[in-house]
Amino acid sequence: MKILMVLTSHDQLGDSGQKTGFWLEEFAAPYYAFKDAGATVTLASPQGGQPPLDPKSDAPDAQTEATKRFRQDADAQAALANTARLTTIDASDYDAVFYPGGHGPLWDLADNAHSIALIEAFYGAGKPVAAVCHAPGVLRHVKTPEGEFLVKNKTVTGFANTEEAAVGLTEVVPFLVEDMLKQNGGLYSKGDDWQSYVVGDGHLITGQNPASSEASAQALLQLLSTAGARS
Repeated sequence: MKILMVLTSHDQLGDSGQKTGFWLEEFAAPYYAFKDAGATVTLASPQGGQPPLDPKSDAPDAQTEATKRFRQDADAQAALANTARLTTIDASDYDAVFYPGGHGPLWDLADNAHSIALIEAFYGAGKPVAAVCHAPGVLRHVKTPEGEFLVKNKTVTGFANTEEAAVGLTEVVPFLVEDMLKQNGGLYSKGDDWQSYVVGDGHLITGQNPASSEASAQALLQLLSTAGARS
């Protein structure tokens, strides 16, 4: 079982002067869910190397069991510091792809041609595609072979407008995840703010917020288990 995780390389929060990047819990919880299930995990990013960490996700009040485990795990830290460059990745080498969030993906991965092509290749091959929190933003320009938006008429979720307003970044982000998913024809739903909420539609899995990271990863593993049972 080979799972690809794609992280952002973008570290600037618009013109705010603040730093952003990937959200630690959204990487750590899925990473350990996959590793504990026996998967081989490959990490990639647009620029390769060390992806930028959103400093807010490293704050004391943002820590979880998974982030604490990561801080004690030299092997995981080394893997994160040496992500593969996205241009070197071939979807045929993996069984599934998972995108952690953080605000960074809204700026680089949403418009990245290699990421878009990668998701289209995974989805077209019937392989699980999962994204959590802001990472459903990477689906913005992804199309089906018929030229329709991938999310059209599919049950999806992602970081809610109310959650973006709560963190004060509605006017900073390049687009709102909830609005984009609706505009592209997605059947958007959400749970309570900051509570775990995950939806699946076929082999597309989306999670609403950081609290949804573990459940999103488990949903992906369940899809792989089901596919394995069928094959």
